Amino acid sequence: MISGTSHDGIDVALVGFDPVSGGGTLSGVVEFTATTPYAAGLRARLAAALPPAATTLAEVCELDTLIGRSFAEAAATAIDRAGPVDLIVSHGQTVFHWVDGTRVHGTLQIGQPAWIAERTGTPVLADVRVRDIAAGGQGAPLVCLLDALLLGGHLGGAVALNLGGIANMTVVRGPGEVTAYDIGPANALIDAVVASLGLTARGFDEDGRLAASGTVDQSLLAVLLDHPYYRLPAPKSTGKELFHLGHVEEAMARAGTRPGAADLVATLTELTVRTVARDVTATGIGLLVVSGGGCRNPVLMAGLRRALRDVTLRLSDDYGAPADDKEAIAFALIGWHTVHGLPGTIPAGTGARAPRILGSLTPGAGPFALPAPAPEAPHALTLRAVSRDTPPGTPRIARHPAG
Repeated sequence: MISGTSHDGIDVALVGFDPVSGGGTLSGVVEFTATTPYAAGLRARLAAALPPAATTLAEVCELDTLIGRSFAEAAATAIDRAGPVDLIVSHGQTVFHWVDGTRVHGTLQIGQPAWIAERTGTPVLADVRVRDIAAGGQGAPLVCLLDALLLGGHLGGAVALNLGGIANMTVVRGPGEVTAYDIGPANALIDAVVASLGLTARGFDEDGRLAASGTVDQSLLAVLLDHPYYRLPAPKSTGKELFHLGHVEEAMARAGTRPGAADLVATLTELTVRTVARDVTATGIGLLVVSGGGCRNPVLMAGLRRALRDVTLRLSDDYGAPADDKEAIAFALIGWHTVHGLPGTIPAGTGARAPRILGSLTPGAGPFALPAPAPEAPHALTLRAVSRDTPPGTPRIARHPAG
């Protein structure tokens, strides 16, 4: 379970994992997926508390409880629809990622897991990022574990790109040859502008219509591209602590321009295209596997295809990981590793000193018996989605291009 940087709702994926005997391969079946929207009032409170806004410990405490209860209801609904589970992995909602240059000092995800355990009676693994940070890593992108296992056997290598609020990339050159990092904003800046100006009812550029109607402001784009974050070496991570509305306002002031709404959205969309295409091109790899809500934005995807003419673009759906649910699947995979005594990090991807077993466990209704530690970590993963359609009656929201 995860709510991403768009903070629009809770993504749930129920995945059954089984080792394939004798081959070092883990088989996964995506049995159920759903998205439950945050209540409008809760989402507004969350948005008002996020950086660069000031907030209080009282508000953080209340949001921790309210989001925890929302996750609990989403989990209970999924279990009612799809059957009992052995473990719930809750990423929660990121509210702050403490970054200083290329060093991460801390991260905070809220959504108290005790509410989930109490509501469902199922043990909950949460707080999955901070152990990697304590070991000197970025705590992100943790999805690189899934990418490495899923794409490691692809001849010639592959690049996995997730277009959420932030764009992150995993470069897989072969089994054990992985680098990963946050490129920069995917939809965070677009969303910030659309929401602040009230340009759409849903607060995002649905189907890229605003960007399609606008013209890129080249002087503003040049200033945005000149931000020092893009020149930092990997591994690196970022978030809305940096890429928020104030970032756009500062760039417009430096550029001496204030484009109209559609032109501004077009410019920010092109910023994502340019930064992603530059980094993908630098890898020299000819396959790009895309996931996240941004892959539903036709203007963004057309821009990437135009900028990456020699690269094959495919959706992660083609590899058994539905593009809208890939991050939830990745955290299910991390949970499987944790309960089997296996690290859920790849140091080459996060920059940590060594692999670490991730997360803190909240017991369910009774004792929790861990399975015997796995003799070795899987070297490959196959995924199969039983159904990519949510069963009728399950809460859904229209997919947000910020994922």
